[in-house]
Amino acid sequence: MKRIACIHTVYSVIADFTAQLREAVGEDVKIHTLYDDFLATDPADTGKFSAINHNRLRLDMQAQALTGADIIVVSCSTLSPSVRLLRPEFNVPVVAIDDAMVREAVRKGTKIGLLATANSTVKPSHSALLAAAKAAGKDVDVQIICDEDAIRALKSGDKAKHDRMVLEMAGQFADRDVIVLAQASIAHMERAVREATGIPTLSSPARCIAEIKGILEAIA
Repeated sequence: MKRIACIHTVYSVIADFTAQLREAVGEDVKIHTLYDDFLATDPADTGKFSAINHNRLRLDMQAQALTGADIIVVSCSTLSPSVRLLRPEFNVPVVAIDDAMVREAVRKGTKIGLLATANSTVKPSHSALLAAAKAAGKDVDVQIICDEDAIRALKSGDKAKHDRMVLEMAGQFADRDVIVLAQASIAHMERAVREATGIPTLSSPARCIAEIKGILEAIA
């Protein structure tokens, strides 16, 4: 039986991501989950992803590799730059939550709107978009809008307020080819943002899961 080892930093993401992953893969797999909120909360508190965070992620990934995983998945966009650096240390595929999303965003255009609700995610997501653009041989113009009041509302249980704020933020984008929702916690707003703005809108979980499915299918 194939094994998927996931690293999550937001508890509310785990159940939906796991259920969607099982449904999409279409075969019986073992999913091993490691929850480490420190990797998201510490950068949010300090304003930086430190060497300690980087090494902690390395240890989490090593622990998940010891499950005998066929693939390691990191579901937090804040960690994506470190995931790219740590990938070569592992002999199994390592997928970051936003890998597929940023590649698609760059394919769709050069004027990209990046919507985030956590400042700690802005720099990593921007970096991921620039890396994808460089790999595609393109220059991109990224407009960033972030308001942490939205994620504070979500964490306090006021999902309706969070969703209203996300739509208000999205409405500030103008002349964009595509809008990127930086965090998995905003993914449920993909359709609403697209319909409200008329701009193609991308979120990461479904695209990440499709990438995982493709990788597993290629494993004998």
